Amino acid sequence: MSEALGGATKSGPGEGLAAYGGTPARATPWPAWPRLDAGTERLALDALRSGRWAISEMHNGQELYERRFARAFAAYHGVEHCIPTTSGSSALTIAFEALGLSRGAEVLVPGLTWVACASAVAGAGLVPVLVDIDPGTLCMSPAAAAAALTPRTEAVLLVHYACNTADLDAFTGLARRHGLALVEDCAQAHGAEYRGRPVGTYGAIGTYSMQESKVLTCGEGGASVTADASLAGLMEQYRADGRVYSVNPGVGDPNLQDRGDVQGRNLCLSEVQAALLLGRLEEMDAENEQRRVTAALLDDALTEIDAFSPVAAPDGCTRRTYYRYCVRVHSDVKPAEVEAMQNELSHELRVTCEPLHDPLNDCRLYNPLGSPQKYDPALLTRIDPKNFALPESLAARQQIMTIPHFLLLGDYADFSDIRHALLKVAAAHGL
Repeated sequence: MSEALGGATKSGPGEGLAAYGGTPARATPWPAWPRLDAGTERLALDALRSGRWAISEMHNGQELYERRFARAFAAYHGVEHCIPTTSGSSALTIAFEALGLSRGAEVLVPGLTWVACASAVAGAGLVPVLVDIDPGTLCMSPAAAAAALTPRTEAVLLVHYACNTADLDAFTGLARRHGLALVEDCAQAHGAEYRGRPVGTYGAIGTYSMQESKVLTCGEGGASVTADASLAGLMEQYRADGRVYSVNPGVGDPNLQDRGDVQGRNLCLSEVQAALLLGRLEEMDAENEQRRVTAALLDDALTEIDAFSPVAAPDGCTRRTYYRYCVRVHSDVKPAEVEAMQNELSHELRVTCEPLHDPLNDCRLYNPLGSPQKYDPALLTRIDPKNFALPESLAARQQIMTIPHFLLLGDYADFSDIRHALLKVAAAHGL
């Protein structure tokens, strides 16, 4: 294996890689993302022309697009309730507010995930306890979670990460045995299933992000889903300044009415965003299936390259969603060389191939101690991310390259370009 870094190998620097002046493996643009199909465009234009862009404005005789999307997304998951929000972070926020956990209660959070999973928990007056991952699935380790339990633990935030579902058998059992609230973060798993059932429906609440990089997007947005009418009612108020939907409003009447059982804030999704989501939801399953077809081809292709392997699905995952296609680099390859390889892969494919997230105990964006005025002083020392060791999260961050999901939406020729790029990078490093 190559000892050199930055693409230099024993046989020369880069071996024709695009990062060092060579011809890239990809010559043409990738399938566009986000997609704007004709049906979605029609719905968005209708919302734009309706004269009502916010659910907090007056009824115009037509059902809110926000309500239409909420009903469709809830039905997709086989539950009764969906509360759209401004973002996935907002969806997490109202979920933890609605659960009514004790102030200062501990919530288990995976150490390898986006910063909002920890910051939303801390912002709700709770203590994120960072738990290491299972290196096979990249999701929270059931064994590490069990070891992290204390008498102050009241909930688990389980993230379905990158291209996998977490071990829901283990975590529903853990939650049941210890009386814990289970929240599923499905921001990277729209349409994924565990044992034939949609993720997001095993816990008390499932949360979603619809930010632009997600497989279901309106630019920025989110949603929480639940089968519990009481939790839904609370989340409805928490995201609309304590207001709820008006019942059968007349034209010119408010779409929302004051309730005020709780102190909420304005985290409402706009009508135009909701229209975009309603249209894109119709296309999501077909697009996810195309991603799975391409991913299967890549899984097979990686068997040709000794240094690379795919990330396997856990036993219970019956339907994967690929937010990222993950390429595991052999553990003998040093992290600095993996970083160079990912940069080279980006140049070959002419798109940014991001690494996995930084572990939350060493993540620049997760810095609660940098804003101490936001938190209960009595909790600050417990919130400090440096309290937690996350060796498996760090190892995964250092050994896995990722490919964005929209590269999987093309045809066989597109797959061939990805395969060619991976072969070029491996060969240039003598692997």
